[in-house]
Amino acid sequence: MNHVYFTSIVETAVWGAELATALAGLDERGHVYVVEPQGPFEDDPNVTDKKFPGNPTRSYRTRSALRVVGEVEDWEGHPPEVLAGMLDNLARLREQGLDVIED
Repeated sequence: MNHVYFTSIVETAVWGAELATALAGLDERGHVYVVEPQGPFEDDPNVTDKKFPGNPTRSYRTRSALRVVGEVEDWEGHPPEVLAGMLDNLARLREQGLDVIED
């Protein structure tokens, strides 16, 4: 990929951690890091306006590095049925060819 993606909302980062490990087939808890962008960044066009008007998820992307300054260790994951529902939705998008990432 050409960009590194990040968010300023812990809840959005939790979704990322959970989905990343589930889609990779890992049976472990993901990580949520506190980061500082080291260069310019922009709204993530994959969610901004495409899925949510504006940027309510406060999701961004950059071609620059991110400095990891900490880890959020006490985050709460979603109930298994909620995560399964999100994974089912992603599978439907994939089947329809709509899971494209604009990078």
